[in-house]
Amino acid sequence: METIFNCLIDSYVADKVGIAENFLSVTLAAQLKENLRSLYAGNQLSTAGIGNEALLTHDKLIRSDKIYWLDPAHNDLHEHSFFALMDHFVRHLNSTCYTGITGYEFHYALYETGSFYKKHLDQFRSNKSRAFSMIMYLNADWALKDGGELCIYHEDHIQTIAPLNGTCVFFKSSELEHEVLITNQPRLSITGWLKTA
Repeated sequence: METIFNCLIDSYVADKVGIAENFLSVTLAAQLKENLRSLYAGNQLSTAGIGNEALLTHDKLIRSDKIYWLDPAHNDLHEHSFFALMDHFVRHLNSTCYTGITGYEFHYALYETGSFYKKHLDQFRSNKSRAFSMIMYLNADWALKDGGELCIYHEDHIQTIAPLNGTCVFFKSSELEHEVLITNQPRLSITGWLKTA
């Protein structure tokens, strides 16, 4: 896994956005996708909000995805495998880049057909603990016509990334505004943040 981790880190250093294919194995991506589909079928997903704590609002004109937070307390075998992978990555990141990451939080995200998330930053104004954003995609056989690209706004160019199965995207939460373009198919991912104290 260190080779894939280094690919993610090196591409981040080169262009402020790390991208690594096969960060999630085909097997783990399929297992997590099945979890997410089961949660969706059971109406367990919540409408995603904007902001945090007292500032939390819901506005489907800005953000229209549905989410479900991962938690070790679920005692889900596949979520435990995901957490083990993230623990491994955080140890590698801290030892090679001295980032001081002390924790993380992740949720499943499902964008129904026609859903989107307008341009935004991931770090809250009232809480600076989110250091790095990570998105891992769970979409097999995704095609260009399906839309749903992640659009990242650099100072001098706009980068678009298709939500391809197993791929991980990694960037600093406080730096890059980004959006999810309208999806023409249900779009599944795990999204979250590496945090500092």
